[in-house]
Amino acid sequence: MESSNSRSFGFATRAIHAGDTQSDNHGALVPPVYMSSTFVFESTKQGADRFEGLELGHFYSRVSNPTLDILERRFAAIAGAEAALACASGMGAITSVLWSILQAGDEIVVAKTLYGCTFAFLEHGLSKFDIKIHSVDMCNIEAVQSVMSDKVKCIFFETPSNPNMELVDIAQISQIAKVYDALTIVDNTYCTPYLSRPLELGADITVHSATKYLGGHGDLVGGMVAGSQDLLTQVRLVGLKDMTGAVMAPLTAHQIMRGLKTLELRMDRHCGSAMFIAKKLEAHPLVAKVYYPGLKTFNQYDLAQQQMLKPGGMIAFEVIGGKQAGVAMMDTLTLIKRAVSLGDPDSLIQHPASMTHSAYSVKERKAHGISEGLIRLSVGLETPQDILDDLAKGLAAIKTIAPTLSMAS
Repeated sequence: MESSNSRSFGFATRAIHAGDTQSDNHGALVPPVYMSSTFVFESTKQGADRFEGLELGHFYSRVSNPTLDILERRFAAIAGAEAALACASGMGAITSVLWSILQAGDEIVVAKTLYGCTFAFLEHGLSKFDIKIHSVDMCNIEAVQSVMSDKVKCIFFETPSNPNMELVDIAQISQIAKVYDALTIVDNTYCTPYLSRPLELGADITVHSATKYLGGHGDLVGGMVAGSQDLLTQVRLVGLKDMTGAVMAPLTAHQIMRGLKTLELRMDRHCGSAMFIAKKLEAHPLVAKVYYPGLKTFNQYDLAQQQMLKPGGMIAFEVIGGKQAGVAMMDTLTLIKRAVSLGDPDSLIQHPASMTHSAYSVKERKAHGISEGLIRLSVGLETPQDILDDLAKGLAAIKTIAPTLSMAS
């Protein structure tokens, strides 16, 4: 089923079938993994034409590969995009995109809260090459507009943001970007195309860590980009081929396609379990605050309803007693694993300030809304009550150190 002919099919159908005609696979139900670095030409002219772009076809797996081609067409179909591009990691996807569109003297507007490695690449990497970074509160439209100019080439943000779950109004920011002929780039890792399709809301490019929900099993590292054919050709031939070389392995593409087949089912379970747990955490006397888009107490609940099909599988929360209490709670858990990453069948919990967002200084974390006591929970696919029982055991451990804590902290 070619992606161009699959728009009328439902999400799950596209995730299972799009992009694979089976015409070149000897009838194999599962597309083969083409473990080849290079491809043979029928003639010298054919090779020259493929390098020149005059003839479609594969010539080197750093540029394209038959297995990756099926994944890219399938992902484009579920993301509502003209084209997609597979990369070796989520950071490979982000850097390949930005190196393709930015040059010395350009400016980029970014959300104040980002994944730690993205923040490090922007603030400690791109800034070395005479690219000015404007870090702003994307919820404050006046703040965004105040830094816009013809020098701004793109606006980059996550929604929900990692780790504090803050949302950005995709349609509103995209409208501002278009006034200045700037691109809107959205990291859609938390939502996946099942829960949110930013391109349909006006964004130009989405980037994703396929390591997370797309692969879905904690056994691969990968990244995906989706957008227009023209933009993705530029990213493929400049950012990926020449700048980063962050090429996905064919076997990884095969694993991601396997993950996509159950994406809708898994996301439904992640979301349902997260909602159940978020409500219970919010009612717990030792939990100070819960950040989850599905809760009516979430300060951007209405926006979540507008641009997310469901509220996702990620929860951020703070316990009474701050970081010390949070560490005590985490170290008591036995079912939930203390590990970074997210979107796995296993529930994972981590402390952003000392783990995923340690690239921020203490001052930067405070300025970017990442408290020292914030805890991030990726709700897995286990029986929801079992996850809740483990959390309850961890929260009970806080009471054993309560005399040493300022319970109002």
